[in-house]
Amino acid sequence: MISFFVCLAILIVGYLLYGAFVERTFKPDDRPTPATTMADGTDYVVMSNPKIFLIQLLNIAGLGPIYGAIAGALWGPSVFLWITFGTIFAGGVHDYLAGMISMRHKGTSISEIVGIYLGPFMKTVMRIFSVVLLVLVGTVFATGPSALLAMLTPAAFNAKFWLVVVIAYYFLATLVPIDKLIGKVYPIFGICLIVMAIGVAGGIIIKGYTIPEIAFNNLHPKGTAIWPFMFITVACGAISGFHATQSPLMARCMKSEKDGRKIFYGAMVCEGVIALIWAAAGVAFYEGTGGLAEAITRLGGQGGVVYEICNSLLGPIGAVIAMVGVIACPISSGDTAFRSARLVISDWFKVDQQKIKTRLMVTIPLLAIGALLSQVDITIIWRYFSWSNQTLAMIALWAAAAYLRKNEILPWIAAVPATFMSAVSCTYILMAPEGFKLGAGISYPAGIIFAAVCLGLFVVKFMKKAPSMDQDIAKNL
Repeated sequence: MISFFVCLAILIVGYLLYGAFVERTFKPDDRPTPATTMADGTDYVVMSNPKIFLIQLLNIAGLGPIYGAIAGALWGPSVFLWITFGTIFAGGVHDYLAGMISMRHKGTSISEIVGIYLGPFMKTVMRIFSVVLLVLVGTVFATGPSALLAMLTPAAFNAKFWLVVVIAYYFLATLVPIDKLIGKVYPIFGICLIVMAIGVAGGIIIKGYTIPEIAFNNLHPKGTAIWPFMFITVACGAISGFHATQSPLMARCMKSEKDGRKIFYGAMVCEGVIALIWAAAGVAFYEGTGGLAEAITRLGGQGGVVYEICNSLLGPIGAVIAMVGVIACPISSGDTAFRSARLVISDWFKVDQQKIKTRLMVTIPLLAIGALLSQVDITIIWRYFSWSNQTLAMIALWAAAAYLRKNEILPWIAAVPATFMSAVSCTYILMAPEGFKLGAGISYPAGIIFAAVCLGLFVVKFMKKAPSMDQDIAKNL
């Protein structure tokens, strides 16, 4: 249990110290923000910091720090280290820079930022990559909650019925002004997510469960390698490219750059704390990774595990909170995924989103594609989401590093985690069942070489004498 509390303390201290260092490096100032200079009553709307924080937390979290952390706990308490240090040095930096750079570029989406700093080819790649990823997220987080709702309601209300209801909600949440629906509902569910985590942590400690200490051996019941599989599996609990698509949503609603650390870095640290709690709960409640693996199989996935843990630790009230979490949280991720996809496409094709007619032109096709994909086996979609998610994080970090260098700021706070995630992403796709299925003897060296090449290209292109910003960059500031 000591390891758990040490990691929890490191997360908090990491926000206070390293978060402050990242903030000083970026140098936020008093310039007007897009929310005040481009207010349109739809996407650019000033909101209060507490509301923005809770919306950002729910946007980036959903079920990520719960499901990913529980799956990551199959490797044992060594996952605590990745959640802790991944959050501080990779995830928090990624989310902060994605949000702040977006704010400096009129709240533009991550694909456009990548294009400005990494070139037109990468812009095209990221546009396609982002839209595909966001539609996959929206689809997965429509189908899962629909199935759960069908289990809890009379037979007449089957999964197809609830799928229609969820997609109808997505339509509204994607279309209407951000403060009218998301701004009112999200803070409530954000509080539920935090309360659920605190309750589970308290229950584990008070009822005397033993949280194992960190061990550096692989405890996965199937012997699955820690590298790179654990680093892909945990995802949102440490770093996630999906967050880079979400931070610009709140970058369009903030009234001061100086609130960025509290909103972007702070929400990621909060998510890391939630992930740490659920990883600890998984191995403690089921007394090891073997028991956790058996429970995941017996209960039909992490959703069943969440329900059983909450019901056992917190009683009927806990069961209600758990169901709110496993149903509302994924829906909240799904609706902002489609909303982000709308904004990526509108930035791509320069479509004015102030008029409802033009919002409909983008929203309806997106949701139609999502409805069609919902008929595909979700496990297939999810496998490809996991890799594409971390690959997007890698690209976003390289773009952030380029931004820092072109603004004559030392880029290593972004370049180092970008190099690490390059190795993770490449090694995984070479080894994974949905990838090339190569052995570790080939995949490990190839991943290291790929990361070294990425770093070398960055050094060659950007680490010469600090270049002044060209006109294409300057006009976007």
